[in-house]
Amino acid sequence: MIIVLKSDATAEQIEHIEKNIREWGLRPHVSKGAERSVIGVIGEESLLANKPFDLFPGVESVMRIQKPYKLVSREFQSKPTKIKIPWGKPGVDPVEIGGKRVVVVAGPCSVEKPEIMLETARYVVAAGGRMIRAGAFKPRTSPYAFQGLGVEGLKILAQVREETGIPFITEVMDTRDVEMVAEVTDVLQIGARNMQNYSLLKAVGRTKTPVLLKRGIAGTIEELLMSAEYIMSQGNEKVILCERGIRTYERATRNTLDLNAVPVLHKLTHLPIAVDPSHGTGAADLVLPMALAGIACGGDMLLVETHPTPQKAVSDGAQTIDEAQFKAMMEGVRGIAAVLGRAV
Repeated sequence: MIIVLKSDATAEQIEHIEKNIREWGLRPHVSKGAERSVIGVIGEESLLANKPFDLFPGVESVMRIQKPYKLVSREFQSKPTKIKIPWGKPGVDPVEIGGKRVVVVAGPCSVEKPEIMLETARYVVAAGGRMIRAGAFKPRTSPYAFQGLGVEGLKILAQVREETGIPFITEVMDTRDVEMVAEVTDVLQIGARNMQNYSLLKAVGRTKTPVLLKRGIAGTIEELLMSAEYIMSQGNEKVILCERGIRTYERATRNTLDLNAVPVLHKLTHLPIAVDPSHGTGAADLVLPMALAGIACGGDMLLVETHPTPQKAVSDGAQTIDEAQFKAMMEGVRGIAAVLGRAV
């Protein structure tokens, strides 16, 4: 349920509505906008079946949402959410995700030696990238594969940010690590394998750190939105959804990059949408065309794997592009963005 408030609703009237919602066993979530303010009711909506909210002072109208997700829906918030990430050095504008500018995030699959991370960050910035990505903790299909550098990897990422100013995204896999990782990273990533790890979703939802939520390998669009709802229901409204490819019967590529999902999600939710053409294809030579397609269909962010020497990368080298390929991709992205009236 969404309760739309009158423009002249007083603080006392709003407090009265919130109090009644809590007494009936649900939770209110107030969203104040330039044009209108609303109260989203979180919980089992059937409990409010006979509650006359439209008669409460200060209420303009009541909308009962049939979708299972509320806070992430366009009904709850019509304007797109914009998430700002501060740059690590003074004098540089913050990164804004969900605005007019397309944000390109790039880096190795896993955190590697400091010199490799620094070299990558420098050419990413030089080409116009706004953030770097790399996993300090890596979920791998095989228990014998490289699992990441852990805490040491976080220290390396923080060091690179201190030297270059570029903010970073890194994955968190365990509820016990959420607080530690959130204190260091600029954006917490929930990987595809953890999209429906509800304990982890609740834990990152209790932080104030922005969250990049990747779609699961067999996750539907509704399931992705419900996972985002878990995060937002805990108080964290800074969520970015990421299409990174789903598993289909087609084996020509690692996954099938479902670009249909991008405009569909924009229709259903106010949250910004990222596209990951690296995991979506699993092939370095396909990253460029699918990156361009990801922007053309409305992606707000690109998440790309790049490494100075992909053949020496400790993980996912086959889908990782080098510096020259990254520069070529950035030129193409600029062209597509310009056609759409956007910038990079």
